[in-house]
Amino acid sequence: MQTGQKSIQSYLILKSQEGDRRAQSELFKLYADAMYNICRRMMGDEDDAKDVLQDSFIHAFTKIRGLRNLETFSAWLKRIVINHCINALKKKNIFMSDVDEIGDYPEVDENRNDYRYEFNRVLDAIDRISEGCRTVLNLYLFEGYDHKEIAQILNISESASKSQYSKARAKVRKIIAEENLLS
Repeated sequence: MQTGQKSIQSYLILKSQEGDRRAQSELFKLYADAMYNICRRMMGDEDDAKDVLQDSFIHAFTKIRGLRNLETFSAWLKRIVINHCINALKKKNIFMSDVDEIGDYPEVDENRNDYRYEFNRVLDAIDRISEGCRTVLNLYLFEGYDHKEIAQILNISESASKSQYSKARAKVRKIIAEENLLS
């Protein structure tokens, strides 16, 4: 982010901490697209993603006064969004049993780049896998958490996280391969 943008962002954060609704609206405009993308990937449904996004920003703006380091706003907001996504998925009670499934899925070599697909096709395939697999995949692949952190966040074992990640990758590959056969 350029210096001018940083100072505008800092100003908007400070004004938002004072309760200025216009500043909050501008911060929302600055971050909504990026945070929506996180919600959309994790929730797998557009309407659910919009609901979680709205709840996340409401929560953020009620807690923004406690933010001490303005430089960490983006990471702070992202963490709120991810936590709201996880909580929304837990409320559905669907993904927790799926996350605990441990199968015999081989470790995947992260350095292999055998498959290159269009980004939208991959996202579409991710939307079609189970919530448990999708959650672990998103946290690991897109949000940068390691399996130990994911295990702590989701209250599962580290091996369950690794298993779900491998299972998710295999499922995404299978969906894309099946689509290629139909094309």
